[in-house]
Amino acid sequence: MQIKFVSITVDDQEKALQFYTKVLGFKKMADIPMGEYRWLTVVSPDGIDGVELVLEPMAFQPAQVYQKALFEAGIPASAFTTADIKTEYARLSKLGVKFHGEPVSQGPITSATFEDGCGNLIHLVQPNA
Repeated sequence: MQIKFVSITVDDQEKALQFYTKVLGFKKMADIPMGEYRWLTVVSPDGIDGVELVLEPMAFQPAQVYQKALFEAGIPASAFTTADIKTEYARLSKLGVKFHGEPVSQGPITSATFEDGCGNLIHLVQPNA
């Protein structure tokens, strides 16, 4: 058994696609019309082959409440790893990504949290070797 798809809910699929591809550098994998919405996935060029992030439309009202509650509580919806958090933090900051503080060492990891502009907080993590 393998993990193939991981979903993140977004308030606007096109805005999310632009952020995840143009800013984070992910690649669009699937873009299939599904009525009012799309089956829209991206992959990380540095990620595990075959694992896709689904940019899930925020069509289910309870999901909207959940996403907002996570955001307001400061709880990230997902986490991405990097080998060099200082460089990634500087690159993303230069591109206008809103961080909730600078990278902080937390024992086995160094991390920072940023907004994806689509209603989510993302935890950026560098394992400390």
